[in-house]
Amino acid sequence: MTQVMRSFGTGALGQNRNAAALSNASNAAVEPRARNDARITAIVREHHAFVWRLLLRLGVPSRSAEDATQQVFIVAIRRVSEIAEGSEKSFLFGTAMRVASDERRSAKNRELSGDLPEGADLSPSPEENAEAARRRRVLQEALLSMPLELRTVFVLFELEQMTKSEVSAMLGLPVGTAVSRLRRAREMFRDALRRRGLAEGQG
Repeated sequence: MTQVMRSFGTGALGQNRNAAALSNASNAAVEPRARNDARITAIVREHHAFVWRLLLRLGVPSRSAEDATQQVFIVAIRRVSEIAEGSEKSFLFGTAMRVASDERRSAKNRELSGDLPEGADLSPSPEENAEAARRRRVLQEALLSMPLELRTVFVLFELEQMTKSEVSAMLGLPVGTAVSRLRRAREMFRDALRRRGLAEGQG
C-alpha cells in the first residue's frame, strides 16, 4: 500500500481521477492477498496431518514435529504464489524432506552434546500398555533403520496409501524405479522386524 501511495505523489490525492485510481489499485492489491489467504487456509487444513506424519516417519523427533511442521507451512506461505494448483502436496513433500534433513542434523548434534537421543519420543501414553508401546517402538525403529530413499517410498505407499504412479510422480522417479525401491524397502522392513523379534502383521 505504501508503494501505491508513493506512486501517486502527495499533492494530487484530492483529485477524483487519482482517488479512483488509488481505489482500484488498492482493490487489486487486496484481492490477490485474500485469494492467497484462502488458499493457504485450505492447504493447511487439508495437508497438516500429512506433513506432521511424514516428518515423524522421516526421523524428526516427536518433540520437534510440530515446530518442524510449522516451518514447512511457513515456507508454503511465503511461496504460495509459486505453487501450481494441484501440486500443493508435492511442494509440501519436498519442503518437508528438507526440513526433516535439517531436524535430523540438529537432533544428532543434540545427541552428541548430551541432550535427548535422536528419534521419535514413543513413550506410552496413559491408555497404552507396555506391550503396545513396545510394538510401536519396534515398528518405528524398523522404519528408521531403512535408507532414506527406500524409507520415503515405503512411507508414501504403505503408510500414506498413495498409488505407485503418485509416488513416482512425487519423487520424480520412473514408475519402475519406484516399484523396485518399494520392493527392497518391504524386504528391509520385514527383516528389521524379524531381527527385533516382531513378526510382520503383529504391529
